[in-house]
Amino acid sequence: MKQETWAPHVTVAAIVERDGRFLVVEEHTAAGLRLNQPAGHLEPGETLVEAVVRETLEETAHPFAPEALVGVYMTHFGQPGESGATYLRFTYCGRADEAVAGRALDPDIVRTHWMSADELRAASARHRTPLVMRCVEDFLAGRRVPLDFVHTHAVAPGFRTPGSQS
Repeated sequence: MKQETWAPHVTVAAIVERDGRFLVVEEHTAAGLRLNQPAGHLEPGETLVEAVVRETLEETAHPFAPEALVGVYMTHFGQPGESGATYLRFTYCGRADEAVAGRALDPDIVRTHWMSADELRAASARHRTPLVMRCVEDFLAGRRVPLDFVHTHAVAPGFRTPGSQS
């Protein structure tokens, strides 16, 4: 029997704060309508910064300019002893321009909101994951890592990692 290869899901999220309010999306999930930062999966060939810029635009219609990494978060969903799913989330903060007029949002996004930290805390039962508030709290605490902390290296054609098959 072939052993299944385990790999975490790599995701990105954007913290956008303007005048004490945070940009969040209200989205359809398997658990109903939930609140989240603009967020999504890293796609093949993307850098993490490219992914967070793309996801923010797709989910909010706001062009996003990352300024710093707020944190890297790992979450495991599943029962003890089961493989479940592991998510590795890179959360960035930055500026967002005004929404692009007429730009459609991703199909699962119902609307965007600007919410204060207190409003987000009060709506914690509607958060997609506990990371929604954790990332906001880390942002409010001043956690920032320069963007160049995470390096992206292009791999030369024909390069094989040690132990890989040709």
